[in-house]
Amino acid sequence: MKLRLSTSNIINGGTSIVRRPASEKSNVELVNGLRSNFTASMQASMPAGNGDILRAADGKGAIKTAALPYTSWTNVDDGCLNVPANNPDDPGLAEERSEYDITVKFFLLPKTRFSDWRRHLQDAITAVLQELSVDSVDLLIISFPGVSFDADSEETGGCGSNKIQASETELVDAILDVWNMVATLQVKGVALRTGVAEFGCERLKEFLSKTSHRPMVNQINVRDACEVPQSIMELAKQERIELLTHNDCTNILPQGTLRDLLGDGPNGAGLLAGLNAETKGLEGDLSPEWVVKYTAVIRDRGVIEHKGYFASADLLQQPTV
Repeated sequence: MKLRLSTSNIINGGTSIVRRPASEKSNVELVNGLRSNFTASMQASMPAGNGDILRAADGKGAIKTAALPYTSWTNVDDGCLNVPANNPDDPGLAEERSEYDITVKFFLLPKTRFSDWRRHLQDAITAVLQELSVDSVDLLIISFPGVSFDADSEETGGCGSNKIQASETELVDAILDVWNMVATLQVKGVALRTGVAEFGCERLKEFLSKTSHRPMVNQINVRDACEVPQSIMELAKQERIELLTHNDCTNILPQGTLRDLLGDGPNGAGLLAGLNAETKGLEGDLSPEWVVKYTAVIRDRGVIEHKGYFASADLLQQPTV
């Protein structure tokens, strides 16, 4: 069974979303956003006067469930379990599409099958377009598993780091295959600009030599480094690629984190079966597949109106209910 998780709009989440510094890691923002949305959905589905869902005393969004079936706050759409239930009446963006800059970053997670990457990308893009009620995004960035930028190596070793090794042939082929799909999305006008994440000098040069569809953006995480290494700056300038920095985690949703979110523990949503005999949940092994982050900024004001995440996972066994 496929699971589709959503934070909804974390900007307009009301009191269920705690405002946090802009420098907060994306994995923390994702987990907190999901947990808050799960809590709000469960509270909304509870009968009046029923206090089985409790806010944790520490105020961090932890939840407790008792005798609340997951079917009451989730729904199934085309064989996929939406967590929480999707809202088909959501109006999307408030203004005309032309008033926004929409950025989408798609994370392929470790251990996903290369053969599934295209389908994952299509599912993620479709989810975002439907959520915002638009037919295009301004910038689409792809983050690949096993690819990370090392600012220290770039600075000390010039363009010798992040090199594509012979043992990575399958990974390189998979990256190029997905990138061909990205190129098609741009030709169709679905993504107006496209980019990659975490490409060091050698990987970027090798990539450019193998594709006719050049990325317009390379987004890197310099971590604790104070400055972007000169070597990657020079290469980006030479190739006319915009260099952006970010604060995202490559493995943004580990398997253990996902199980904690959905399990029957003190911070879990009670979706998965566990030691708690009072609730009936799904049984099986969770395998995170992808995460997509989307941001819609009002152009003339520089204000973020809509920001959120979708995540997808595969439950390897059918539920026991």
